[in-house]
Amino acid sequence: MENLEINNIMLNKNYQGKRVLVTGHTGFKGSWLTAWLLKLGAKVCGLSDQIPTNPSMFVELGLDQKIENHFCDIRDFEGVSKILTEFAPDYVFHLAAQPIVSVSYEDPLSTISTNVMGTAVLLEALRLWNQPCNVVVITSDKCYENVEWVFGYKETDHLGGKDIYSGSKGAAEVIFHAYYNSFFKNPKNKIRLATGRAGNVIGGGDWAKDRIVVDCMKNWADGKIVELRSPEATRPWQHVLEPLSGYLTLGSQLNSDNRLLGESFNFGPRSEQNRTVLELLTDLSQQWNFNKAEDAYSVTDNIPFHEAGLLKLNCDKALFNLRWEANLSYKECVKMVGEWYYSFYKMEKDMYKLTLDQITQYEDLAMKRDLIWNQI
Repeated sequence: MENLEINNIMLNKNYQGKRVLVTGHTGFKGSWLTAWLLKLGAKVCGLSDQIPTNPSMFVELGLDQKIENHFCDIRDFEGVSKILTEFAPDYVFHLAAQPIVSVSYEDPLSTISTNVMGTAVLLEALRLWNQPCNVVVITSDKCYENVEWVFGYKETDHLGGKDIYSGSKGAAEVIFHAYYNSFFKNPKNKIRLATGRAGNVIGGGDWAKDRIVVDCMKNWADGKIVELRSPEATRPWQHVLEPLSGYLTLGSQLNSDNRLLGESFNFGPRSEQNRTVLELLTDLSQQWNFNKAEDAYSVTDNIPFHEAGLLKLNCDKALFNLRWEANLSYKECVKMVGEWYYSFYKMEKDMYKLTLDQITQYEDLAMKRDLIWNQI
């Protein structure tokens, strides 16, 4: 128990009273990260171009009243530079992006400019500012060139993409490493930075389009049955707090570990998290008190699922260098997701309090399991 108490103190130490800039703070992951940082005692500044969905977790949690809030396009160099220099953060978490694959087909140029040039704009603003700061640039597991193997992708594997979204994420990583080697590797540089990669994130408060969990929650809230066309599609589902714990761990350790500078890290779930859509929805429907699965969904087709889509990550590097590993079991993940949405749609709870309670639950489980990364 002595180690657990030390970890609990360390959990707040690195972010307590620190100034943290979060780009993309109005999005799903950005809202969860903002809430967690506030819980850790950080002073948060958010930069986003808009509130991307309705409903919106950012709005439901009232985060605009709890932080310094800025609406600015990440591609706006002057705007980004002004916010960066005036706020003068100790940490930056860059999540601003166009995150939807289907939208990348509808608007490829905006996807590329946001994900690639937006990253370049932030890096250039940081280069010119050049004050002590730890920066975590978030891309995606889709940055890897998918060569259709069953092994988990390592950080040294080829980057690329056969679609616009994947290509934009691979390109963002290429730009990051080019900037790092050209400028930030210089001993005179005061910016310390790395990248984080994760995917297949689920959790309460996500209302983005074309996501199976979101579609289910909206339909069930309206008393509708969900139609499944690819029930056997398999994904390594992970709760949003899993990669966020990785990003926070990476950010906190950048300040003292030179081995991390310019590096990239995967953050993925336990291998037992791989489940079919049918399994996930069956378990979520139980969280919504459906007595029979057929009341929650119907299988209208069984389109063969291309297994190359199961893009898994090898997280050994994060375990070895950061002592980070995933925390939640599949059942714990599903329970937290179902509880959040059910509370929002059916129970009218204080969603900010519930969100903080779930973060506390996540932290407590990490402490109970004595996960070393809990020293962030």
